[in-house]
Amino acid sequence: MTRGPAAPDRPADVVLAGATKRVGATTVLAGVSLEVAHGEVVALVGPSGSGKSTILRLLNGLEAADGGRVEVLGVEAPRSDVPATARERHWLPLRRRIGFVFQAFPLYPHRTALGNLTLAPTTVLGRSEEEARARGLALLDRVGLMARADAWPRELSGGQRQRVAIARALAMDPEILLFDEPTSALDPETIGEVLEVMRDLVAEHARTILVVTHEVRFAREAADRVAFLDGGTVVEAGPARQVLDAPAHPRTRAFLQRLL
Repeated sequence: MTRGPAAPDRPADVVLAGATKRVGATTVLAGVSLEVAHGEVVALVGPSGSGKSTILRLLNGLEAADGGRVEVLGVEAPRSDVPATARERHWLPLRRRIGFVFQAFPLYPHRTALGNLTLAPTTVLGRSEEEARARGLALLDRVGLMARADAWPRELSGGQRQRVAIARALAMDPEILLFDEPTSALDPETIGEVLEVMRDLVAEHARTILVVTHEVRFAREAADRVAFLDGGTVVEAGPARQVLDAPAHPRTRAFLQRLL
């Protein structure tokens, strides 16, 4: 499955314009500019510490930019000089429209696989238990885990827990999905099952997806575009196959040579 080029006339769901972020004396993002169109899939690739995960955290309100502009679904995000309580009020309704899948698949340990999927839809969206349960079962079936609906997280493998985490994000019917290295905590035998679920999501063309990944083959096949980051900046960005198969920047080439 290979994605075609993104349509240029689609509105941008994500806009970063000169976004900066500092942690103490360290500059994590040094003026990142990137736009992601509605329905587009963008892979963020680069060495550890290059700012990839920080970008995702800016797009879900877990971090606030110090400078520049961050816009999500047409709404500009408050910067770090805005009080935390005001920032949280801004993000609370917007976060319902954004799904976030973390590296370490942090499921609620006191709830079953299905219980992890029904909690937010009932408490945040106000859905009935019956409706949330039906939707949750359908999503577990979709990720190949219907038979494990009543299993506790401790009874699931790492790959199964990550697939439940993806289903949990989908249970909120998000317009944007953010994946932060979703396979980095998995053993090689279970990486494939998670990537297969992600490929299916990409093939739907139903939502905007940003994924931080070191899985170059997945990025080449599934993403519309790739942005290569280093030192807190976007060094190179373009169509996935162009950037990954024929990178223009020497830093991109050196990084990819070490991976391949």
